[in-house]
Amino acid sequence: MTTPVEIHLYDAPSKLSDKAWSPNPWKIRYALNYMKIPYRTIWVEYPEIAPACIKIGAPPSRMNPDGSPYYSVPTIYDPNTGKAISDSEKIMEYLESTYPSPPERSLVPAGTWPLQLAFIHAIFTPSVILPLLPFAITRSTMILNEVSVPHFLEARKPLFGGRSLAEVEPKGESRATEWKKVEEGFGIINSWTAEQKGTFLMGDRVIYVDFVVAGLVRWIRLIFGEDSEEWRSVKTWHGGRWERLVNELEQYTTVV
Repeated sequence: MTTPVEIHLYDAPSKLSDKAWSPNPWKIRYALNYMKIPYRTIWVEYPEIAPACIKIGAPPSRMNPDGSPYYSVPTIYDPNTGKAISDSEKIMEYLESTYPSPPERSLVPAGTWPLQLAFIHAIFTPSVILPLLPFAITRSTMILNEVSVPHFLEARKPLFGGRSLAEVEPKGESRATEWKKVEEGFGIINSWTAEQKGTFLMGDRVIYVDFVVAGLVRWIRLIFGEDSEEWRSVKTWHGGRWERLVNELEQYTTVV
């Protein structure tokens, strides 16, 4: 199926030169570029996300604890079908069903989607990715445009029991200890596929979950910087696996 009109990818901008930074929109940008689906990015600051989603008829990505709707990016609007979809994995399901790639290039090889969803769910658990968040949330606020910072922080308070950013950011002697937990979290991811040969989680073949992990690694590189102590550390983890992953997928990082 061809796409005569570009899909709209909603993403929140940053002060970085390419604007793109957040790991969740990166999952879908990787996929759109890989699948060669024409699209263009619609930049929306955090306070504008909910109004923009409501305008195009996108459902909330989840509900807040108080029952109110929570809207987020990525969200897409497809002018070819008139459909608006939120939530990364639901977007991936839509792209795969509406604009399928040949089987040998599919990001969702037959029978793998439940396993990929389970893998993603396992990544976003306290023992794996949560240790990264106190570091990454702090650094993210430094590259966001000022209008977005208060909304960004308020939405993430529940992750830290309502504590402020100053209270959760690791400092002093505890910083090295907490950063070691980030390495251990990626070590868990590595252990799940350590026996695979090749750059990707299935070996030599790219699948969607590679973009999920690469989005997180790319996030670290973007918010801390190429010359940072943090990125130099990540590059050494698990035989340099994570740097190789993002480098191999660099061809799919065009920001349209």
